[in-house]
Amino acid sequence: MIPAKYSPHDIEAEIFKFWESHQIYRKVRNRGGRKFYFVDGPPYTTGRIHLGTAWNKVIKDTILRFKRMRGFLPTDTPGWDMHGLPIEVKVEQELGFKTKRDIESFGVDKFVEKCMEYALKNKDAMTEQFKMLGVWMDWENPYMTITADYINAAWYSIKTAYERGLLERKKMVVNWCPRCETALADAEVEYWEVEDPS
Repeated sequence: MIPAKYSPHDIEAEIFKFWESHQIYRKVRNRGGRKFYFVDGPPYTTGRIHLGTAWNKVIKDTILRFKRMRGFLPTDTPGWDMHGLPIEVKVEQELGFKTKRDIESFGVDKFVEKCMEYALKNKDAMTEQFKMLGVWMDWENPYMTITADYINAAWYSIKTAYERGLLERKKMVVNWCPRCETALADAEVEYWEVEDPS
């Protein structure tokens, strides 16, 4: 019977409850099939998801569902980018820091711990938000860029590239952020027109 009034929250809750009680995701995942390697480019855990983050994850979920329906078993490990400047800047703002000297006064180890707490807290909140969008991924086993395994793998890759002669040493112009006191990627540089009073 069709209800007189549409209540999306009630319907969503009913569907989520059905998926969970019947373990639908696990059943679909355990069906097997040809492997399809899929990498979830990780969002930064700097706060709640926004429209762009949601759109990105929903598109990925659509691809994974399509592949599952075509008989594939895709890797669906969600990723989380949990270190670097975006996290540090957010934590600096929370702590009211103005310069990098504030971090030194506070204690570098304590600051790193605060950054990890911040990243993990936001990962949990964002995971719940993605689940509420109906995204099917292996949320219990994500990859996180703050784990020792992930960091060691990155160092191993650099070491291997060095040993194979794939790294290059040369002088070049590097974008620099005076506020963050660090190099920036070209994609992180923003330009705007200013008028010089001279």
